[in-house]
Amino acid sequence: MALALVLGTMSLFANNETPEVSKDEIRKQIVELVQASEPQFTNETIVKLTFTFSSEGEIVVLGMDSKNKEVIEFVKENLNYKKIENPGKQNKKYTLSINVKNK
Repeated sequence: MALALVLGTMSLFANNETPEVSKDEIRKQIVELVQASEPQFTNETIVKLTFTFSSEGEIVVLGMDSKNKEVIEFVKENLNYKKIENPGKQNKKYTLSINVKNK
């Protein structure tokens, strides 16, 4: 009886894990955040973004491959510590290329 209780409890905790969110879903949500704001620069820039998620599901920008201060400031202001609906795994590094351009 005790063994059944332990096994039942273990399976309950195993089923509470958050399902893996696809990289495409994360990309879609991040692109929506970027498109919702208007950059104040005129050049179109592709930025390779490295980020992770906090325990609260917030995006934590770890780095970018851009040297343009305006682009860096824009990305940090519009993505860093913003929550998305379906975040990825906490503390897992993600890399994503996004196209940042003025509308």
